[in-house]
Amino acid sequence: MGCANMSLKANYYDKPEGDDLFGKMIATNKYALAGGLGWSTVEVMMVSKPKGYLPTIARYVYFTGPFVGMASAFTVGAYAANKLRGRDDGWNYVAGAFAAGGVYGAWKRNVVGGLVAGLIFSVAGALKKQSVDEGWEFFPEVKQHAISAVNPNRYDFTLTQERERGWTSGK
Repeated sequence: MGCANMSLKANYYDKPEGDDLFGKMIATNKYALAGGLGWSTVEVMMVSKPKGYLPTIARYVYFTGPFVGMASAFTVGAYAANKLRGRDDGWNYVAGAFAAGGVYGAWKRNVVGGLVAGLIFSVAGALKKQSVDEGWEFFPEVKQHAISAVNPNRYDFTLTQERERGWTSGK
C-alpha cells in the first residue's frame, strides 16, 4: 500500500467497494474516534464527573473504544460481504451494520439491544448506499444563512445607507 492510502484525508468512497480495506478503515475510524471523543467529553463533564486522571481516561476508553469497534466492524463486514457475494449493493452495508450492532450489543451486554442497533444501522447504511448509487446527499452540506448572531458585525442592519463623504455642491 502506498502513502496515499495512509493519509488521514482518506474518504470511504475514494476507491470502489471491495478495494482498499485499510483506507476505508481509516475513513470510518477517524469519524468514530472524533464521535467517541466528543461523546466521552460530554459524558465526563456532565454525567459521571470522575475524580482523577485514571478514572477520566477509563471513561474515555469505555466510550471511544466501542465507537471505533463499531466503525471497524461495519467496514470489515461490508468489505467481507462484498468479497464473498461478489456484488456491490446495499445488502453489503446491511451485513456491516449488523456486525456493528453485534459490537454494540456486546458492549452493552444486551443481545436485543445489539439486534435493534443492527436494524437501525442497517436502515441508515442501506439509505447511505442508495444515496451514493443515485447521487443524492445523505447528509447535505450546511449552508451559511444570511442572518447570524455569531458575528452580527458582518451584516448591515441600518435602515438607510451611509452617504458618501467628502463631496461638495460643485460651485
